[in-house]
Amino acid sequence: MFGFSLSKLLFTIAVAVIVWQGYKWIGRLRSRHGSPRSGGGAEDMIECPLCESYVAAVGATACDRDGCPYSG
Repeated sequence: MFGFSLSKLLFTIAVAVIVWQGYKWIGRLRSRHGSPRSGGGAEDMIECPLCESYVAAVGATACDRDGCPYSG
């Protein structure tokens, strides 16, 4: 009943390959149509001279410290 046979082994391998190829196909469809995961690439960062943390080079907002060089 629970013994190994060639047909059971081949069926299990076939199911695994079909599922794997399905995930690859879905991944290609998502990347082609722009998935929410694709963030658009890397963003340049610069170090804040006041608080020494890194902020976005474009569109940086001010922190809560007095004299922050970034407005916003």
